[in-house]
Amino acid sequence: MKKIILLPLLTIAFSLSLFAQQAASPKYEFRGVWIATVDNIDWPKRNQYDVASQKAEFIRQLDMHKANGMNAMVVQVRPASDAFYPSQYEPWSQWLTGKQGKPPVPFYDPLQFTIEESHKRGFEYHAWLNPYRANFNVATASIAPNHITRLHPEWFLRYGNTLYFDPGNKQAQDWVVTVVKDIVGRYDIDAIHMDDYFYPYRIAGKEFPDTASYRLYGKGMKKDDWRRSNVDSIINKLSVAIKETKPWVKFGISPFGVWRNQSQDPMGSPTKAGQTNYDDLYADILLWLKNEWIDYVAPQIYWEFSQPNAPFQPILDWWNKHTYGRQCYIGLGIYRAGSNAAWRDVTQLPRQLDSLRNKENVQGAIYFSSTTFDKNPNGWNDTLRTKYYREPALIPPMPWLPENPNRRANSTGLTPTSVQTPIDKKGK
Repeated sequence: MKKIILLPLLTIAFSLSLFAQQAASPKYEFRGVWIATVDNIDWPKRNQYDVASQKAEFIRQLDMHKANGMNAMVVQVRPASDAFYPSQYEPWSQWLTGKQGKPPVPFYDPLQFTIEESHKRGFEYHAWLNPYRANFNVATASIAPNHITRLHPEWFLRYGNTLYFDPGNKQAQDWVVTVVKDIVGRYDIDAIHMDDYFYPYRIAGKEFPDTASYRLYGKGMKKDDWRRSNVDSIINKLSVAIKETKPWVKFGISPFGVWRNQSQDPMGSPTKAGQTNYDDLYADILLWLKNEWIDYVAPQIYWEFSQPNAPFQPILDWWNKHTYGRQCYIGLGIYRAGSNAAWRDVTQLPRQLDSLRNKENVQGAIYFSSTTFDKNPNGWNDTLRTKYYREPALIPPMPWLPENPNRRANSTGLTPTSVQTPIDKKGK
């Protein structure tokens, strides 16, 4: 009698275990890592100007992320109107060679190299550009004679210690579009990626100095609405340019985590963020999603569950409800590990992964940033390898995009990223 009862129980237990394992390892999931080049955050290492060492370091990071179960790299190739590739428009980056405009010696094309090495390992490659930052620090930056700030100083505004393109200047917008079209046209990238720096984050007591531009181009609009229209304009232009050049190349935006607070808008999230996308950065992410100008959104939810003004869970819940049929990957702040009691809690990141996997409109995560993983913070590399990313995952397909012909013919093992029929995030 006991054996008769025990067998069904064992069967049920095994089935539940198998179900849990399958739920923890979806067939389709975006698992990305930001590799920041600005100020040598991740790559190359500071003062690492030797080409062989640069190549070896990038490969080392890729191999670490491959072992951790990742499937996409988001690599910063234009941090401040400069280039990690040979460009007829912008000079070589100071963070590559130590001096802006100086090419690597012996010569190589870092963008081509990083694309090829990423694709060899089955990673998607998202080329990350900062749209408007032009001079990272006016006091210390190396600026080449042919840098756009020297050729067209009238296009730029100083705010704090940084020079930015004037977002209201149409010639400046067109310059950025030209740079992006050049990258898309010449390189086998899988996506263009931009982060949260549109209008800059506010500096207390200082107004962004675009009054002259507003008077010239404002056409009677309220200033805030005019600023948002400027950002809308370049996003739309970029979307059109990318798809006209290579219709399979994705366009993704990684905004600040809070669109608007509920106190500002009934549609907003139940947060008390000091700055928001819509009201301070003038980035109306929801409009871009609704209009299908972008293919994915990757909100930076770098806060813990217990954060008093912007807790992780309600922001995640909010974004899950506001994707409008586009894909959503959650930006996770693994760099925060050890920064406070919440981020010393070894369950913080696993709970975030569990939570986002339970959202039907969230297809994965991107981690900031790459070299944080060198320290295996809180043992989270091990957690990813043995639990969450133990099984490899395919990039979630985007049925509205044509297949990349380069992937179809690729023998490196990189899987196609677009199909013609939609499927859900679990691959069912």
